[in-house]
Amino acid sequence: MASANSTSYQLPPLPEYTLSPLPPLTAWVPDAVIQAALPVVGYWVVSLIFHAIDVYDLFPQYRLHTPAEVLKRNHVSRYEVLRDVILQQIIEMIASFSLSLVDDAPTTGKADYDVAWYAQKIRLAQRAVPHVLSAVGVNPAALASKLASSQPMLASALIGGKYPALLQTATVAGEQALVPAFASWEMAVASFVYWYAIPAVQFSAAIVILDAWEYMLHRAMHMNKWLYVTFHSRHHRLYVPYAYGALYNHPIEGFALDTLGAGLAYLLTGMTMRQSMWFFTGSTIKTVLDHGGYAFPYDPLHCIFPNNAAYHDIHHQSWGIKTNFSQPYFIYLDRLGGTMYKGDVAAKYERARLTAQKKLDQEKENEATAVPIASSTALPSDDGALPQGASTPRMSRKKASSISSTAGNNFKDLTNKVNQNLHGRRANVLGLESSH
Repeated sequence: MASANSTSYQLPPLPEYTLSPLPPLTAWVPDAVIQAALPVVGYWVVSLIFHAIDVYDLFPQYRLHTPAEVLKRNHVSRYEVLRDVILQQIIEMIASFSLSLVDDAPTTGKADYDVAWYAQKIRLAQRAVPHVLSAVGVNPAALASKLASSQPMLASALIGGKYPALLQTATVAGEQALVPAFASWEMAVASFVYWYAIPAVQFSAAIVILDAWEYMLHRAMHMNKWLYVTFHSRHHRLYVPYAYGALYNHPIEGFALDTLGAGLAYLLTGMTMRQSMWFFTGSTIKTVLDHGGYAFPYDPLHCIFPNNAAYHDIHHQSWGIKTNFSQPYFIYLDRLGGTMYKGDVAAKYERARLTAQKKLDQEKENEATAVPIASSTALPSDDGALPQGASTPRMSRKKASSISSTAGNNFKDLTNKVNQNLHGRRANVLGLESSH
């Protein structure tokens, strides 16, 4: 009876399994909360690191823009940026909680079954080996007989995955029977496929989906005047991007571009909730890096993902606003779509630096000459009063001083120092020679 049962099975059977609820990562916080909060935490941790670099002026030689440009070229205050970013993150957290409600409750206990399922497919794939060898003029049976003594597993694979000596005891229809078993190498390959290869394919597919979604929608936001004026123009008030302004968007645009794009990538690739934690957080941090305003010479992420701060910063300039739509990982869609900026950018960046510095110097000179005049007249008027018919400046000195708190009274010396450090290194700082 045992021998008869052993010949009735061509493939090793799959093990039985029992599903049970997956324990949370921590006993006091549900996984759904971590899924929603982790991208927000990652966003602000990385943003604050870049903010500290700005405050203490740690790497001026790698800045894409000078402090004077941050002051004079942006059309939105830091408070407004902070407010809108927090609003978008609240929307993202609500969307994340919604995903957790429609997803099946995470379970455990099926891993061994899934690994064995992949091992079965590996066994079936071996049936094609003799046909492939015969097609190239190799006798699989003769080759297997030569290797049978030294490499029995390899010999069995060469003849189509036949392992007559590999048997195991299993319960079949309530009776114990000998059935085929998997080879150790089959289980090792199946485990690698299940635990590493499949997640890698899911992450890669999710990145491609997110990039394609953001490219198409981002490009549409620029090509359609109504979409641009109504939604996307808000993001482009930041001509000089900085890290925590990465998610400064119109709320509807932020939901459609970032939240919905990442959510679709997550759903279409079949990620688990814990996989999505890595994907959502990684994509958020990558977006922050692309708006960080620095082009460091040793950027390991740039070796994998060619889209970086120098590439995306071109899109934020008035002369590059119709190009470089790709984000946040690759740039191949710009190549295919003919939207990659290919001109020389060094002179354009230098001209913007000089113009911003001149405006700042002129403003300081005007303030210095206005102080003696005001003190000599001694008029009892309010400091904020303006002459009749005068227009209110876009950014008050109070806001400007809060933005440039890193420089203090020596702000002009700081900007001059930054410009001096950047002089003569523009091409390397921008990192564009190799990209274009």
